Amino acid sequence: MKIISYNVNGFRSAISKGLLDWMAEEDADVFCFQEVKADEHLIELESLRRRGYHIFWYSAVKKGYSGLAVISRLKPLSVDLGMGIAEYDAEARIQRLDFEHFSLMNIYVPSGSSGDLRQNFKMRWLDDFHRHMQDILLRYPKLVVCGDFNICHKSIDIHNPVSNKNSSGFLPEERDWLSGFIELGFIDAFRHFNPEPHRYTWWSYRANSRQKNLGWRIDYHMVTEAMRPQLAGSEILARVIHSDHCPVRLELASF
Repeated sequence: MKIISYNVNGFRSAISKGLLDWMAEEDADVFCFQEVKADEHLIELESLRRRGYHIFWYSAVKKGYSGLAVISRLKPLSVDLGMGIAEYDAEARIQRLDFEHFSLMNIYVPSGSSGDLRQNFKMRWLDDFHRHMQDILLRYPKLVVCGDFNICHKSIDIHNPVSNKNSSGFLPEERDWLSGFIELGFIDAFRHFNPEPHRYTWWSYRANSRQKNLGWRIDYHMVTEAMRPQLAGSEILARVIHSDHCPVRLELASF
């Protein structure tokens, strides 16, 4: 089974750059998209339905902002949206789909890069999400959490840890939060298989950052320990370009 996580930074923009053709080539079982920035009715998705995909869209209240989508060949038993906190859920940042053998959560963590107001919002969101996950894990021990976490965990995950030590996304309190999240019982699937440096999932549009590989690894598949036997592979698809992010692939063995 292949599960792709991809912040597309605008689904319609990504389609104009060949996203649908790439999806057909990749032929994943589940695609989890973040930052879709559009309502479902504005996008032509019938070709995906004809190929056997079920589509689960979650738009933010603010038009052209945030939003999630899961496009899955597997039909879930149930779908749950949000965290139950109105100010967060208006931004459409959490989807959970429960399948027969496991559950899948697609998330888009807020960015704090625009200033103190959003950084404070991000830290509150992270604290509330941690509490939310403690409850979720009691009910859904076989869980994959994927998406854009907007945090580099360790120095190996960012091209210049020294100059970025005060940057949102690599602040000590954010990195400590991510360590605490993993300590809830998660495995960072990519690092489980790939210990080498210089592997990133996001690059600034400035200064030819992608061409120079001056990036950040902020997109993850976090897999609970209960699913360790199913871990079969993980890869960053850095050559796939429809966005300032790239896709990340998780492979699971049969249950």
